[in-house]
Amino acid sequence: KFLCSNCNNILKRALQTLCGHRYCSACLSWIVRNNKNAICQKCKEEDPNTLGEESLLAEERAFGDAAINKEISELRVHCVTPGCSWSGIMKDFEEHQSLCEYALIPCHTGCGHVVMRRKLADHLENGCVNNVTVCQQCHCSLASSEYQGNKIIPFNLFWLFLLHFFFQQSHSTSSASKDGCCFSEVGCEFRGSKEKIKEHEKSAVGAHMLLLLQHMRQLQGTLCSAARAAQGFPQPELSWKKSVLQQLVREKVISELENKLQVFENILAVLNKEVESSNLEILAFRRQSELDQNIIRGLELKIAELHRCLTQKDAGLSSLHKSLLFSEQASYDGIFLWKITEVGRKLQDSVTGRTVSLYSPAFYTAKYGYKVCLRVYLNGDGTGKGTHMSLFFVVMRGDYDALLPWPFRHKVTFMLLDQNNREHVIDAFRPDLTSASFQRPVNDMNVASGCPMFLPLSKLQSPKHAYVKEDTLFLKCIIETN
Repeated sequence: KFLCSNCNNILKRALQTLCGHRYCSACLSWIVRNNKNAICQKCKEEDPNTLGEESLLAEERAFGDAAINKEISELRVHCVTPGCSWSGIMKDFEEHQSLCEYALIPCHTGCGHVVMRRKLADHLENGCVNNVTVCQQCHCSLASSEYQGNKIIPFNLFWLFLLHFFFQQSHSTSSASKDGCCFSEVGCEFRGSKEKIKEHEKSAVGAHMLLLLQHMRQLQGTLCSAARAAQGFPQPELSWKKSVLQQLVREKVISELENKLQVFENILAVLNKEVESSNLEILAFRRQSELDQNIIRGLELKIAELHRCLTQKDAGLSSLHKSLLFSEQASYDGIFLWKITEVGRKLQDSVTGRTVSLYSPAFYTAKYGYKVCLRVYLNGDGTGKGTHMSLFFVVMRGDYDALLPWPFRHKVTFMLLDQNNREHVIDAFRPDLTSASFQRPVNDMNVASGCPMFLPLSKLQSPKHAYVKEDTLFLKCIIETN
């Protein structure tokens, strides 16, 4: 599951297609770019007869597989370069590859040799034919190895002692910086373990380049001063031996400085190439980030569209639920029984003004008859406010109003049922044919009309009657349809 379906290597920035197979990001881009209507190779191998639309490969139809990328980054791996003993986890392996001392790399001078990274410095100093140095004795351009053999070596014990002194000075300097940054000779003061030094040398490329530039300028100044001094004449008071010694010292210093300058120039060339490589990687990461952002924006648009569809479906389901509830409670014979629960709370809401009135579900005088409902004020309305329960009749706009005679002229009877079946409260009225309440509705419902003083509140709450029982009351409406 960690292998790419195309290159069969460890997945790099894994993408999962709609068919469920995984590809390296670069592999999928290459396949789509070089094949029109590309088909997943794994799908072909598994079952060619079941190829479908999900087997079509396209970058916008693939998604980053964060889970598999995380698993791959935590795999235990080791370096297979001969001689290297490094081991760790996959996410650290790429960094190791760029630092592995046993890895074979081409010489940056273009000499054609491939050497271990750890031996590059020796190669530049002793074996690289393109690493040219000018001999101070004969002024010929020689390779580093040839230059070493071209030096004039004196045999006088005095000169041997002098060369040994300079060798000792150079050796002590390099030993002192053994646990420090390799750029300590140009001014870097970082100290630490081998791993810390490697991390430092990788992260401080820019700072090291500045130090090298400054050191090169100092070397140039020193070389110019030494050259001017070498062209001068010895002071009269100095002996011939002292004058020769000073001349040899100057030549030794100049030679060493020129060699160091050449080495630093080579190191600077390597650093420039590494910086260029890093810039290319950053550019690739930015392009990949733009692609990822485009995919994210596309997914966000899809999510928004799905959310809108879900909202519409929820609204449709709500409407269907209301229609079903209405169908269950509807009456089509002009007789309607209204059950009101939680009477105590609803009466208190009416007193405080939170819910002044309640509407009943709609009912009909016939299958295709008038559509009506009831409206009750538990704490009264108009002349009955605060003293009586008010009950009203409401004519609503129906689907068949165009076929019905208007105004509405049927007798309406209200009943408040005594749940002990002893003394029902009954009131009735005939519509006022001139009232707007009984004309054909132009809005959803007409103005309510009925009995503002239907029942005194004291009687509603009296223990002598069972109008409210178990916090429930029943109102009945009968419409004469003859």
